[in-house]
Amino acid sequence: MKLEVDGKAAYAYTANHDIDPAKRSVVFIHGAGLDHSSFGLQSRYFGYHGWNVLALDLPGHGRSAGPALKSVPAMADWVVRLLDAAKIAQASLVGHSMGTLVCVDCAARHASRVGRVALVATAYPMKVSDAFLGAAERNEYSAFDMSTIWGHAPQVPLGGNPNPGMWMYGDTQARLERLAPGVLHGDLKAVNDYVFPGGVKCPALFILGRRDVMTPVRAAKALQDAIPGAKSVVIDYSGHSLMAEAPDATLDALIGFLNSGTEP
Repeated sequence: MKLEVDGKAAYAYTANHDIDPAKRSVVFIHGAGLDHSSFGLQSRYFGYHGWNVLALDLPGHGRSAGPALKSVPAMADWVVRLLDAAKIAQASLVGHSMGTLVCVDCAARHASRVGRVALVATAYPMKVSDAFLGAAERNEYSAFDMSTIWGHAPQVPLGGNPNPGMWMYGDTQARLERLAPGVLHGDLKAVNDYVFPGGVKCPALFILGRRDVMTPVRAAKALQDAIPGAKSVVIDYSGHSLMAEAPDATLDALIGFLNSGTEP
């Protein structure tokens, strides 16, 4: 679906379905340097099982026009304006990595627009190493390598991919290579600088990978403690890219969590 937000083109995958005001809605928000295709299996499932789906491309990513936004709150405000453009009053939000911070910021400051949040591979604070930030700022290809290698569990290069025909390293690299210079650095700096305001009261689910080295399970604790009643699922064999490394387990967790709600 092509929308217009702030007078610029914005793209969201809808699983080939029109938006229906009578249906529940779920928005998928990608991680740093990535795009809507990160949630391929998960967004497609909900789109074909009675939900409005918007798997979006943030500004400057995928098919959405730039420039990229420079802070997590700016991204959260943009998501609300995208909901306005799609005429959706309230939605559940599912985020990955950087997208998780967008989810909680949106839920904290735009509570009436968010029914529940699912946070896939998160940490708070989400600090980024100086080496990673520096390489991204210099637009060095090594930043893409760091994002790709650290973004997957160690067994990923050995084969046995749960998604037939998909090369997880190559898929991630291809997304990153499409970025305009400076976009990855802007995303990394945004998460590195983010300060969570607190105040999230909606139901929350954490989906975490036991082998995640970018946002280890322990690094989610401060955020879990800050959201009353938050639940968590830890997937033992997955790293940071749970939607690709553990697609079925991630989808099962989302199905159980999102279908337990009654928000529109």
